[in-house]
Amino acid sequence: MTPRTAEKLKLAGAVAALSLAAVGFVRFYKSSNPAEGRAYFYDQSAKRLFVAPHSSVPPIKGIEGEEEDGLRAVVVSTSGNCQDASSRKVVYLETYTPELKHQVESRQGKDPNAADTPPATIRRGEAHALILVKRPEEADWHPMTSPEAQEILKTISTPGPDGKMPVVCVP
Repeated sequence: MTPRTAEKLKLAGAVAALSLAAVGFVRFYKSSNPAEGRAYFYDQSAKRLFVAPHSSVPPIKGIEGEEEDGLRAVVVSTSGNCQDASSRKVVYLETYTPELKHQVESRQGKDPNAADTPPATIRRGEAHALILVKRPEEADWHPMTSPEAQEILKTISTPGPDGKMPVVCVP
């Protein structure tokens, strides 16, 4: 092996090692800083879906106007293909009572008034009664613990007319 060939092999080895180290760094960085998940929300005044961070506490500011009328939307696909917009359907909407919204945002550090109020005292077991659900066409909200809400929640696990189970879609 000539000295020139040996240098080329060393250079190729150094480039390969550097590339491997770069790939390792990128994987480590991504695993230590995971991207926040996204969720569907429904703007009641615009009557349209939009995407927001999953950690958003409904109601949030919608896509139209300043009103907080953006509600978490549970979206399913009746064909099993969430990419097909024509098969997606909003089966129910979810919002939090003002008390629960305040507590969750306080814990997340997102509530600007958190320093002015005492710590929230809603326990995890009590929180389900403060999460409200309804079908998009309904006017009345139902606490998650109510029989009406349980009927609404069943729709995501009930086969459609074709016998297919709906698939819950995420953005």
